[in-house]
Amino acid sequence: MADTAAALLNIATVVFAAGSMLLVGLGHDLAEVLRPLRDLRSVARALIANFVLVPALALLVLRIVPLEEHLGTGLLLIAAAAGTPFVIKLSQAARADAGLTITLLLLLLPVTVVFMPLVVPLLQPGANVRIGAIAAPLVMTMIIPLVVGLLVRRLWANGALRLRPLLSNLSTTALIVLVASALIANFDVIVRIGWRAPLAAALVIAGAFVLGYLLGGNDPDNREVLGLGTAQRNIAAVTVVATQTVGHPDTVSMVVISSLVGLAVLFPTARVLYRREIQRW
Repeated sequence: MADTAAALLNIATVVFAAGSMLLVGLGHDLAEVLRPLRDLRSVARALIANFVLVPALALLVLRIVPLEEHLGTGLLLIAAAAGTPFVIKLSQAARADAGLTITLLLLLLPVTVVFMPLVVPLLQPGANVRIGAIAAPLVMTMIIPLVVGLLVRRLWANGALRLRPLLSNLSTTALIVLVASALIANFDVIVRIGWRAPLAAALVIAGAFVLGYLLGGNDPDNREVLGLGTAQRNIAAVTVVATQTVGHPDTVSMVVISSLVGLAVLFPTARVLYRREIQRW
């Protein structure tokens, strides 16, 4: 049962990531996506929130909630990785600005690819983290589908409109399968690991949302997008490092726990933001 769930988890993760990015490409023009990057102050705030403040927050949390060494390493890896297609679904649930969400994602992804190889040797002396090992799955499941979607929209606008509802249903179904299979495949890990690891993950994720939200400026859309985008860490990149470089089962377990905690914390948060959006209207 667990092996079947693990196989479904791998398939659902790829389908969700690629489907979400393709869907975004079909719904947006490249100029629309890149335009917010001209605001250098907002770009700086996003980078500081994700690659300075969140890692600092994780260090603080580990002082408050001490974890075993390899669990702590997993938490710090999560804090160092940003930019993931999960934030697209969170943005939809919150009725946040989809264009800003994909702009933030495109900003954070390449920085994560460069940032993690610099950080991991500090956590694991002697570790050799290849940029290509992190970049390859991100490019294949996120960047290429996004580019394909943008091209289809530009060359075949009517087709893009017809494909979007199908892809939306596909990504939603993949997300449901992903969550269910993750719970089944990792049930033993969840039971064994105890309460400290989920608590530490919840503190980092909730704190990251607050940091992003506060740095989002006066615009409610910016606050919501940066809050959700900062809180949802790049589990795909962390999984590559945890399995291929660190290799300790507790580090991998911390990644699994944090991904589940992130879903449990951020989807209710997105629904609260959605209700506030309705009230503003």
